[in-house]
Formats: sequence, structure tokens, C-alpha cells
Amino acid sequence: MKALYGQQNSPGEEMTFVFQERENLPASRDHDVKVQVRACALSWLDTKLLSEIKVKKELVPVGREISGVVLEVGSKVTFFQPDDEVVGILPLDSEESGVCEVILVHEHYLVHKPEKVCWAEAAGTVRDGLRAYTALHYLAQVSPGTSVLVLDGASPFGTIAIQLAQHRGAKVISTAHSLEDKQYLERLRPAGGFGSVKPELFSKSEIICRNNTMSNWPGVRQPLVARVIDVSHGKIDVAESCLEETGGLGVDIVLDAGVRLYSAEDEPASKSQLLPHKHDIITLLGVGGRWITTERNLQLDPPDSHSLFLKGATVSFLNDEIWNLSSVQQGKYLTILEDIMEKLSNSIFRPQLDEPIPLYEAKVSMEIVQKNQARKRQVIQF
Repeated sequence: MKALYGQQNSPGEEMTFVFQERENLPASRDHDVKVQVRACALSWLDTKLLSEIKVKKELVPVGREISGVVLEVGSKVTFFQPDDEVVGILPLDSEESGVCEVILVHEHYLVHKPEKVCWAEAAGTVRDGLRAYTALHYLAQVSPGTSVLVLDGASPFGTIAIQLAQHRGAKVISTAHSLEDKQYLERLRPAGGFGSVKPELFSKSEIICRNNTMSNWPGVRQPLVARVIDVSHGKIDVAESCLEETGGLGVDIVLDAGVRLYSAEDEPASKSQLLPHKHDIITLLGVGGRWITTERNLQLDPPDSHSLFLKGATVSFLNDEIWNLSSVQQGKYLTILEDIMEKLSNSIFRPQLDEPIPLYEAKVSMEIVQKNQARKRQVIQF
């Protein structure tokens, strides 16, 4: 069996990916489940985090989000039986590469996959769903009537976050990084689509009189995103647009995709200029607002802190690995994974996936993912 691993010879060096031949699996333990992998999603390898938690490996396993069929179970496994269909996320310190035909997984990292969910969708949704739940439910406590700004909503994570926020009754605003992203976000609709009423049953005059707005169609649901802000040309002020959309009150919850910490001329060239500045986010936050950030090196100056203090606003850091770094949260973690699969089964979650990738293209696809050049979730299908 072949398995895919990442290799980094020295700190700061670009990671290379190699296939390694595996002759035998390690000895199975009492709570291990042997899984025949059917699909594995590719995610960026955070080598810095691995180093910080003292997980140092010459070869880093690639592919942690897997779906597959149970082949065998250990003597003390209680959740699964052979032939069960499962999905899960391998732990940070796992020795197993998900890009492998057969692997061993502890039963507490897996949940049952609904029968009508395909392998690729299950593997491609589980991590983004976990991140969205961590951000919106546990950090932001999203509730009906709140306003949520999801930055870069057309990304795989942004798409799931938008769907979860709207499902919880929130009003969603999002930014788009290109015209294609803008069109994608404007087409997003809740599960159910047109319902039992098809627009082609209406006359041309009725269509014109409804001004082509989906909200006036009987049985047609409102768009998931109330307002899409196209930032691709750099001409639109995100803070101003959000304040306009909320009647000057500001946004209750902001979920960023990274922020600019410095002015345009001081920002490193590699940093995307499409990201909002930290001052913009603080400006558009409403009273009691919650800013959920993925920026691990966020720096707030005294004036920034004072603005947040005046608004009674909070800043939380999104690290979805916390569930596996503490066994105390294992019950909540598995409940989240089960709910993600249920929502996927009911079409509440519709992931942003690329076409399934054959195993022989896994190395090239992982190189693209590691360089943050993939706009859709990459999934290897066996």
C-alpha cells in the first residue's frame, strides 16, 4: 500500500510530498478501528502548530479528513461494527496518512456516515463544518436575528459558515474576491430551492413585474447571503457597506479569513490586499459584537483596544484543533461531527468541492493545497 507524506528538510523550506510504500499496518489496539478509506480531503499542513505542540516527524502524514468502510474492530470498540460506513478527522499526532487504502483509527475520532451522503462530500465537509460550528456556535453564539459578516464567503470554509449562520436564523453579509465568487454567492439558496413552484410556470409578464427578484416568487426561498460585497477591485469600503446594510448599527458577528495588520505600503507583498484592515473590522463591529479571527498573530494597538472597550466587543481566536488537543471535550466533538453529517444528509450543508481526484494525482493536488492556491476543497477518491 502507498501512503502520502509531507517532508520538510529545514524550517522555512517549501514542503515536498512523497509516496511511501507501507507493507504492514501497526499492531491494532483495543479501541482501534481498521478502515478501508474511500475518500480523503486535503488540507493545508500547519507545520508551525505541529512544532509548537512538540509533534516532530521527519515525514508528516497527509490527509486527515477521511470517509470509508469499517473492516475490523478492536476488542473494546463499542461504537462500530464491520461494514459500517464512517467519517472522521485523524488527530494531529496521528501516524496514519489518510491518503492510503487502509488505516487504523481510534473509535473516538469517527462517527457514522449517513447512507445517502457520498464519500467525497462526507470527507470534504467534515473539517469546514467543524470550523464553522466552533466559530459560530461555541465562540460567537449565533442566534436568530443577529447579523454575521463572513469574509471570503466563496471559500470552502466560508460556504459552510454562511449556510450554518443562515440556518440558525442570522442575516448574512459576505465579501467576494472575484466576479465569479460574487455570482456564486448570489446564487446560494437554502435547502428546498423552488419548492413545489417552478418559475417556468409563470408568464413572461409576471416575471418582469416581479423584477427578477427571487424573494417574490411563491415557494422560492430568499438568497442565503443578504448582501455580497465585491472587493476584487479595491473600490468598495467593506466597513461602509456593512454599516449601510445594518442601518449604521454595525455587525454582530465577524468571521474573518485573515486580516491586514499594516497599511498597504507596509504590508508584505505576499499578503492578500483583498483582506480588510483590522481597523475596518473594528469600525464595522456593533455594540457587543464578536470578532472571530483566524489571524494567529493579531496585534491590537491601544486605540484598537479602546474602540473595542467602548463597544463592549470581544475578539476570539478560531483554532478548530482545540477539540483534539483536549480529551475533556470529546463528547461535544463527536456530537458536532454527527450534526454536520445530519445537516449534510438533509442538504442544509452543500460543500464547495472540486471534482474528485484519483490517487495518482494526490501529490500534485497537495502541492497546490499547501501553497493556498486551491479555491475549492480537494478530495482524493479511492
